[in-house]
Amino acid sequence: MPVDNAGATQVHGGPEGLYVHQIAHFFFMFSMAILIYWLRERRLVQEKGWRFVQYAAFFFMLWNADAMIVHYLDGRNDLFEMINVGDWRGRIQIVEESGGLAFLYYLVKMDHLLSVPAAVFLYVGLRELLKHAKEAGKEEIPS
Repeated sequence: MPVDNAGATQVHGGPEGLYVHQIAHFFFMFSMAILIYWLRERRLVQEKGWRFVQYAAFFFMLWNADAMIVHYLDGRNDLFEMINVGDWRGRIQIVEESGGLAFLYYLVKMDHLLSVPAAVFLYVGLRELLKHAKEAGKEEIPS
């Protein structure tokens, strides 16, 4: 599988921006873990909407871990050489023979396989919660 066309994640120039960005990924991942704990502790996941929100939080955790790995690998100048070909595109040239690491890099660059399901689960969960709230509101209105 060619590695040179995988460009889904954001690339950072200076190390300061990358450090702050990595901390933000960790904070987001930790926040999603707390949300899952809170939903399960209060037994809200028994409701369909909250269960989908829990799935979304889990996929967001996976996405953040994936993004942290790919940002780390992007910063490893001894493994890959990034070649800017313009128009928001780049090419990745493997510097040394690192087949397994190159394959991992290829896989983690496809972070949309985790972020899109997370967004869909969040949408479905919020839609279910809104539907449930509207149904509960209709029951409270006196005729």
